[in-house]
Amino acid sequence: MGELVGYARVSTLDQDHALQVEQLEKYGCTKIFYEKKSGKNTGRPELQKALEYLRAGDKLVVYKIDRLARSTRDLHNIVHDLQEKGIGVVFIKEQIDFSTAAGKLMFTMLGAIAEFERELINERTKEGRERAKEQGKHLGRKGQDTKEIKRALKLFAEREKNGLSVNDIAKQTGVPRSTIYAKAKEIGD
Repeated sequence: MGELVGYARVSTLDQDHALQVEQLEKYGCTKIFYEKKSGKNTGRPELQKALEYLRAGDKLVVYKIDRLARSTRDLHNIVHDLQEKGIGVVFIKEQIDFSTAAGKLMFTMLGAIAEFERELINERTKEGRERAKEQGKHLGRKGQDTKEIKRALKLFAEREKNGLSVNDIAKQTGVPRSTIYAKAKEIGD
């Protein structure tokens, strides 16, 4: 049998991962990775290290499902990738071991739920778009004011005389640099 590798993560900076680490040690984990930082935008560097450390025959042990994944889809992707490499996943609190028959059934059910969630979101988004169109609402980014684009192009054409950079022109007119370049290219300037 392979190694039991633990992973712990806290949601906020004032939370303590000691309970998770204690449970992982009690379960028999010989190596534990834990996130010390929090926040959706910080990524999960310790999880990446744990995933790189694991080898076929090992098991990734996590105290609770929500400590590993941020969504059902995220969970499904992580577990699926690990299973493909011959690595098991165990959740202590939920008493789920994805390397057992019952765990595989649970994994399949979670996958079906994730797919259902995706389809619901897509359906709601489509309905919202259709409703907005019926109400005559504009979808997507707001278009640029034609008068401002003309002004920006005039300044762009005269940039040798006026000494303005494209950044200066964009700031003065509110027309993005990409639009200035694209429109200038269209008219061959």
